[in-house]
Amino acid sequence: MSNEVLAKIEAHAEEIAALGPSNEKLGRLDDQAAEILRETGVIKMLQPAKYGGAEAHPADFAEAVMRLASLDGSTGWVAGIVGVHPWEMAMCDARVQEEIWGSDHDTWIASPYAPMGVLRPVDGGYVFNGHWQFSSGTDHCDWIFLGAFLGDAEGNPVSPPQVYHVILPRADYTIVEDSWDVVGLRGTGSKDILVKDAFVPDYRVVEFAKFMDGSQPREAGLTSPTYHIPFTTAFPMGISSAVIGIAEGALAAHLAYQKKRVQITGTRIKDDPHVLYAIGEAAAEIHASRVTMLDNVRSFYDKAQRGEPVSLAERAQSRRTQVSAAWRAARAMDEIVARSGGNGMRMDNPIQRFWRDGHMGLAHAIHVPGSVFHVSSLTSLDVTPPPGPMLSMI
Repeated sequence: MSNEVLAKIEAHAEEIAALGPSNEKLGRLDDQAAEILRETGVIKMLQPAKYGGAEAHPADFAEAVMRLASLDGSTGWVAGIVGVHPWEMAMCDARVQEEIWGSDHDTWIASPYAPMGVLRPVDGGYVFNGHWQFSSGTDHCDWIFLGAFLGDAEGNPVSPPQVYHVILPRADYTIVEDSWDVVGLRGTGSKDILVKDAFVPDYRVVEFAKFMDGSQPREAGLTSPTYHIPFTTAFPMGISSAVIGIAEGALAAHLAYQKKRVQITGTRIKDDPHVLYAIGEAAAEIHASRVTMLDNVRSFYDKAQRGEPVSLAERAQSRRTQVSAAWRAARAMDEIVARSGGNGMRMDNPIQRFWRDGHMGLAHAIHVPGSVFHVSSLTSLDVTPPPGPMLSMI
């Protein structure tokens, strides 16, 4: 399956790259770009086989996302995020899986997971309200995962906070048009979502803690190792892979541009040892980012296959690896972009779009290094951090 997906991506490579400007102009994926994604099968790589998915190795999915992002950042980003949602849906109630995929295996699911809404308990379920930002690829999705806090009978969040993931059909939420106006990843259409007094049956609500501690896939009876890697390895993997792929795209565009370039001094780039050194160093750094990302997810897959538990320290190190890989790739990209000259920043040169997309991707909450590095250091010293914000991304 993975080779088939990569082969299909390669077959459409020129189209995917050519649609980058259109995606950006529309502020969402062009319908043709979305259709190509469906044809490649990348969104179904982590989907249950029962519903036409491949239950593929997560590293294969990461490689597909990197390749897509190297062609167009927004396309890779949407694939990296929307493509993880079938992985989570596989762990959810059978009734909602049937509602989503029973008649169409190609139905896409959006997010965000950030708890920006409140669930008010009522008979048979909850009444749900909230306003979310950053729902990537949402225009092409018919269902959505939304993060929420559990509320009391009056709709006030309970204390201590309890976080849930809530699943809604398109009819129960509103996409806020013109809410995605940013400098990079403009083609992802990561728009705001509104929910007002939607009734949600209890089987469409899942406790987030069960994803974090791994009990959700066990209770769902899933046997494939794919579904037993940690949530905090699986979800960030798609996002970090997109940033690395974007850096690879910037490198490829830079090389293509520099081949015949002559600087204002009259020196050909091929004769400039300083630029050549920067190219070599950046290529090595970006490749190292790719290798560490893939090694990270493969090690957790192997542990899952052996039935071994994953410790908090290992989860923290996994997150540290993802964050450092994304930053490493972006820094390397900066070095070559800075040596592309003013013409590299013209809007008809893809280098500038990769550069903007990469830095927008680095700004995602999943790539904030502070608490991730802090916790990875503490746990490596056998110190367990207290529950709370420090562990929210671990």
